[in-house]
Amino acid sequence: MPTNRLAVWRPRAAAVAVWYLRVAAALNFFGAVSAPFRGQVTRHNTGDFFTPYMLTAGFASGALALFLAMMMRRRKRVAWIFNTILAGLYTALVVLSMAVYPEVREHWFNWVSGTITLVFLVALLVGRREFHAKGDRSNPGLALGALLGGGAVGMLIGTLLVSTTNTVGGSTFSDRLEYALLRVYTLSPSGSDYRNIHTPHWVDIAINVMSALIFLLVLYALFRSPKGKEYLCPADEAQLRELLDRHGERDSLGYFALRRDKSVLFSPSGKAAVAYRVVGGVSLASGDPIGDIEAWPGAIDRWLAQAREHAWVPAVMGASEEGGNVYARHGLNALELGDEAIVEVDDFTLDGRAMRGVRQAHKKVGRAGYTVRVRRHADIPEAEMDTLLQRADHWRDGETERGFSMALGRLGDPDDGQCVMLECHDGEGELRALLSFVPWGREGLSLDLMRRDRDADNGLLEFMVLELIAQAEVVGVKRVSLNFAMFRAVFERGSKLGAGPVLRMWRSVLMFFSRWWQIESLYRANAKYRPIWEPRYLLFARSSDLPRIGLASARAEGFITAPSLPSLFKRRHRPGAALPSAQRQIG
Repeated sequence: MPTNRLAVWRPRAAAVAVWYLRVAAALNFFGAVSAPFRGQVTRHNTGDFFTPYMLTAGFASGALALFLAMMMRRRKRVAWIFNTILAGLYTALVVLSMAVYPEVREHWFNWVSGTITLVFLVALLVGRREFHAKGDRSNPGLALGALLGGGAVGMLIGTLLVSTTNTVGGSTFSDRLEYALLRVYTLSPSGSDYRNIHTPHWVDIAINVMSALIFLLVLYALFRSPKGKEYLCPADEAQLRELLDRHGERDSLGYFALRRDKSVLFSPSGKAAVAYRVVGGVSLASGDPIGDIEAWPGAIDRWLAQAREHAWVPAVMGASEEGGNVYARHGLNALELGDEAIVEVDDFTLDGRAMRGVRQAHKKVGRAGYTVRVRRHADIPEAEMDTLLQRADHWRDGETERGFSMALGRLGDPDDGQCVMLECHDGEGELRALLSFVPWGREGLSLDLMRRDRDADNGLLEFMVLELIAQAEVVGVKRVSLNFAMFRAVFERGSKLGAGPVLRMWRSVLMFFSRWWQIESLYRANAKYRPIWEPRYLLFARSSDLPRIGLASARAEGFITAPSLPSLFKRRHRPGAALPSAQRQIG
């Protein structure tokens, strides 16, 4: 077949292989719930009959076929190898049986089964180059370990269950061990052919379920994607800082690309970069690409190519409208997440009726004797910075640090000398709260971290933000990015006259969940400053990936945590997280 024609047929052949497994999974599940169909499949899968590849009717075979279809859809190379070997061996068995045994050759159904299986095998071979996604090199060893270790545990538990529930005497330990072994490693159905072993039905079910879990664990270990733990190295960080020096004013989230638990891919020219982190098989980028906008496509292409190579799901959190348009031109879909609150210092004023509440709250805290000091991190002596780190850690709300897309993940690092610290002291000179901002170009700041003493007066953080705006000339700031208000447009438009029933219902749902998460309160806290609202978007390739992306985002932001996390707020290269914008509430 000519090369150009083969290139056309490869994706089609790959699609045929995926759809074959999907159909097989559907038929297997149908056979599991339909006794007549299951009986037909069982009859044609025993004796002189052969069914098509992977068609055996049952939940276990249906789950296996569906899992393989998912892995093939993600173009995983190991899934192609797995199916090619099994389908090749099965095809060889059918052909050999038909050649040797006339009674097998006489059944027309075997010819149909052999032809269907052969078509599937040919589709695999033609579409071979489409399955290019790499797995982790440790997967085979991990899968073998899961098989042996899980099987050993399953055999011990199974043997113990059989020994304690067997109602017939005369069985040896070897018999009971063999009984458990067959069910753990062969997924043998319930029921027993052993004369000296008779167990309750629930024991067979328990061993079957345990063996199915072991089987799923082995499959996960064999097909899992690489973890992608090539974190930011000093050379990459230095190159990113150069790009931020030249183009940092474009995106208020640009400085957060310097988190050291992120990885980075540069464009071929080196003039742009995409910062990302791999979480649960999702390559999660945040904000816009860094650098020259003309070089963004080169960096995005490399990032997407890497995701395809490793079967990672590409997603972008918090892209601006400009960045979202560029990502969309590369095939990603956009979903508006919310809006970022930005205050222009020259345009901000406390005058007017609309600002009355903010103005009064500011004066109240000021009359209580609170003062705010604004300094660059580089201007803070090391001993004072150590004290600030200790207080920030002490005031942290809970043990888990949260943040990814809008948090730097460290405080007091000497390389972050241009960050700005706000320290609030009470009338007696006691430190009561602190804020930290990262640079946004040369004349802007973006909120990174907020900490306050829970025993201090209310409105303290709000007072500090207003003092920053008032003292902006001290650090040469003209604009400040405060918080991110998720679904801001829903709250604003849903409360207006003429809002439709769908919008009102969506607003009611968000109000309900705001009892547990700071959704509506963050919008109110931001709106009081009458800021400029800049929309932020989630970019994704397929809608079916949204649940997986949501889970990965929750893990990255710290809402779903690992059992143990390293201590944060260390002075040197320790990847971590700070409070995300979704947790920063002023007031």
